[in-house]
Amino acid sequence: MTPTIFVVDDDDAMRHSLEFLLKSLGQPVACFASAEAFLAAWNPDAPGCLVLDVRMPGMSGLDLQRELNERAATLSIVFISGHGDIPMVVRAMRAGAMDFLEKPFNDQVLLDHVTAGLRKSAKACEAARRAAALRARIDGLTARERAVMGLVALGKPNKVIAFELDISIKTVEVHRAHVMEKMGATSVADLTRMLVEAET
Repeated sequence: MTPTIFVVDDDDAMRHSLEFLLKSLGQPVACFASAEAFLAAWNPDAPGCLVLDVRMPGMSGLDLQRELNERAATLSIVFISGHGDIPMVVRAMRAGAMDFLEKPFNDQVLLDHVTAGLRKSAKACEAARRAAALRARIDGLTARERAVMGLVALGKPNKVIAFELDISIKTVEVHRAHVMEKMGATSVADLTRMLVEAET
């Protein structure tokens, strides 16, 4: 999917100004007057960067950030505010914001942060898609194959796995071969990397 720049600001003039500026990056720009309107239209699978005002009627920008974090969103967030304070900035940054810009801000600084945010979000989306695909492969394994896979990933030899699961070495070899084939793994190291990636 093409990364989208989202603007959420209840100030009509600021929203239109941001839309005009951000379109210079050549990416789709979608604007919303409230956090609630944004959430109603948001596609969780789409990468993007959110330019977000802090103080708005209803759900605030920080509230929206918390909601997106709870939903494991891959969006990057750049906050803008006419009245930020240190605790507010610290809270936003600790929760993963790209930056916190005070109005009036330098246009080029905003464009640079949004560009970096789009790249970061695209990478996060791709990682999330890979993890979901790997979890689907794991779900396709039998319970016994998952047990064998876990012990193989720990580096245990077949005879130890056979002893721990109370099955024959030959059965371990068969399950191990099935695991490697179904997961598309070429080595134990590759399989281990997949398991780690699936948990992210």
